[in-house]
Amino acid sequence: MRKFAFLQLFILLVAFHAGATIFGWVRGVAHDPQHRPVAGAQITIASTTSSWKQDAVTDDNGEFLLAVPIGDYTISVNAAGFAPQEKRLAVTSGSSSQVHFPLAVLTAKEEVNVSAEASSIDPQSSTSQTTVNREQIARTPGASASNSLAMITDNVPGAYVVHDQLHIRGGHQVSWLLDGVPVPNTNIASNVGPQFDPKDVDVVEMQRGGYSAEYGDRTYGVFNVITRSGFERNREGEVVLNYGNFNTVNDQISFGDHTERFAYYGSFSGNRTDLGLETPTTDVLHDLNSGISGFASLIFNASAKDQLRLVTSIRGDHYQIPNAPDDQLAGTRDIELERDAFVNFSWMHTAAKGVVFTVSPFYHFNRAALVGGQNDFPLTTNDDRGSSYAGGVVNVAILKGKHSTRAGLQAFRQSDNTFFSLAATDGSGLALNQRQKEAGQLESFYLEDQYKVTQWLTFNGGVRLSHFDSAINENSADPRIGAALQIPKVHWVLRGFYGRYYQAPPLNTVSGPLAELAVRQGVGFLPLHGERDEQREFGIAIPLRGWVFDFAHFRTKARNYFDHDVLGNSSIFLPVTLASARIRGYEATVRSPRLLNLGQIHLTYSRQYVQGRGGVSGGLTDFSPPANDKYFYLDHDQRDTLSMGGSLDLPWHAWMSGTFLYGSGFLAANGPEHLPVHATFDLSLGKSFAEKWSVQVTGLNLGDKRYLLDESNTFGGTHYTEPRRISGEIRYRFHY
Repeated sequence: MRKFAFLQLFILLVAFHAGATIFGWVRGVAHDPQHRPVAGAQITIASTTSSWKQDAVTDDNGEFLLAVPIGDYTISVNAAGFAPQEKRLAVTSGSSSQVHFPLAVLTAKEEVNVSAEASSIDPQSSTSQTTVNREQIARTPGASASNSLAMITDNVPGAYVVHDQLHIRGGHQVSWLLDGVPVPNTNIASNVGPQFDPKDVDVVEMQRGGYSAEYGDRTYGVFNVITRSGFERNREGEVVLNYGNFNTVNDQISFGDHTERFAYYGSFSGNRTDLGLETPTTDVLHDLNSGISGFASLIFNASAKDQLRLVTSIRGDHYQIPNAPDDQLAGTRDIELERDAFVNFSWMHTAAKGVVFTVSPFYHFNRAALVGGQNDFPLTTNDDRGSSYAGGVVNVAILKGKHSTRAGLQAFRQSDNTFFSLAATDGSGLALNQRQKEAGQLESFYLEDQYKVTQWLTFNGGVRLSHFDSAINENSADPRIGAALQIPKVHWVLRGFYGRYYQAPPLNTVSGPLAELAVRQGVGFLPLHGERDEQREFGIAIPLRGWVFDFAHFRTKARNYFDHDVLGNSSIFLPVTLASARIRGYEATVRSPRLLNLGQIHLTYSRQYVQGRGGVSGGLTDFSPPANDKYFYLDHDQRDTLSMGGSLDLPWHAWMSGTFLYGSGFLAANGPEHLPVHATFDLSLGKSFAEKWSVQVTGLNLGDKRYLLDESNTFGGTHYTEPRRISGEIRYRFHY
């Protein structure tokens, strides 16, 4: 406790929490035809998706340096006596982009020279990443729905939803960051609701491996979301009305505006459907889902060196647990209630040229409550958990010469309040009520450096030190090293990475009357320890005439691999750890430029193996030794996963987009056989009328293929894919 008291004092003194990078560096030089520096040139960098912009002036060496949020930009230079020039640029988190402006002497006819479309390849990065913007989300079939994860599953290799949980690279522990600030949740697979409404996203940067030391506690995916800010609006509001079969509604009203120094954005969303969670049979029974949420973002540029950002959200979701026909006839009526709220604040201060401090506070509350029905047999169960997270991180980024250095301290304290009860409905008289309150804390320090040896070779290295303190105490020192080599002339980028990760365990414990009952049933509880992972990865990114081809191979080894055991047939899971696991895979992504100025296409493919070994090392177990010490396939193992889609502009302000999804089949029961291959096709058609109105029609799983998705007897439960869904949407934008 003394250590945590010191941490609290430290946070109060320095401010709060900035978990991850929201910005990248843009530096450049302007020179005349004789390669002499041009001092005093006016530099303007402007977002291509909003009205945000920032100005700078070149110094005596003709150089400039800016820290800007991740996204797509145009950067222009104007200098007396020289022709203006403009280039396109993609900025990723933690990147250091260099822009070269060879200025031409102004002629009688002044022209602005605009370069080709910016490449999404970061030649200094060791990370596998994909960036998606709000236009892509709006056009991807079904991606803008309140409960959709299509913006991820359609664009990230090896990403899929099975037993109502998002899985990437064989695991389901991912980090969500909003405007660079984490929204922590250490509970494993306890929530089926979304983190936020995709309609509130401006840009999302999705990383799936090769993370820097700044990202620490969730191995399988990092989603750095830049939310809508108001810079894309001028006193504008938008109303979205959506209706589809199964009485599906996904509505929203939003507002936004900005000045040169201040911007705000806010939204209210509501959704409901008779087809919520994945069903245990092809029948859709007792599957209503409804939710409501509010979101707000404020940005204030207090000075040229200081920016303040506030993001807050609150949402509530109500799920009926779907039934099989026998459960429906028996009167089973279980429900799942979820609540989520967060407040993230960040202050970004430019202390000097190339030196940026970021500090932010956060608070996150998350609740998941399974409420059993009175007619459940032989037991009715209630499990209500509420978790609160509060803490802070201080981050400093320094760009000097060939070095880009970052250091930070991140910490949070978690408090859980859980009420568990069960009552027999078979006349045995069994009844149990138990409330538990648990607390824990996680502290991490990271230090990393990106060293650009030459224009074509970059080394990335760092270390993350973590301390977890709860019912157990654990420490971890995790190195991360990588390199990126850009081949001259062809500009291919080879990258390699080795890293270790520590994932803190959830606070869930079994004690008191529940532990006594477990003993009588021949089941006990082992403490949950943190997962420790080791990852190796190498890949190559190939730009070719505007196309980008990216290939990667990775291997992940895990000790105390987090998984989950199903509670009945409820789609609600209890955390367990397996002794070990290994995940191996090959990935490929292809993205085109705009073809004939009409549209783009993309493809993602993954071939991976997800295997476990040994027995249960944490959580509820009957202590049975494993049958053998060989690897076995886990229930979410799917060998081949493919997503292929594109968007096409049509005449009269219309457009069309489609997505083809293929999977080779998940594990059949306990394996090693797998279920049959499956494929679906989604399609959207849209048209805008002037600047105020637009309409869209979307069809998901147009072939209405009801295939068995998974039937695990151990950790997953039985689920079928969702049937065909057709919806129509109207958007109306107005000024106020």
